[in-house]
Amino acid sequence: MGEMNIYGVYVPMLLIQAIAAYAVLRVLMLFLDKWVEQGWIAMPSVFYLCLYVILLGCGHWLSAAVL
Repeated sequence: MGEMNIYGVYVPMLLIQAIAAYAVLRVLMLFLDKWVEQGWIAMPSVFYLCLYVILLGCGHWLSAAVL
């Protein structure tokens, strides 16, 4: 893990990764909402939570692989 210094404020890398994962999730939700309306996704809240955790895990893994 680590932290990033932004204008004298230390911000945890996990917070940055979480915000990035949420931004990607919101973009994906624009496309996945059509499937929710058609009934292809039974429990959208649980589906979106799992998708967010997967995106956060991928972002963390990618960050750890690069650094």
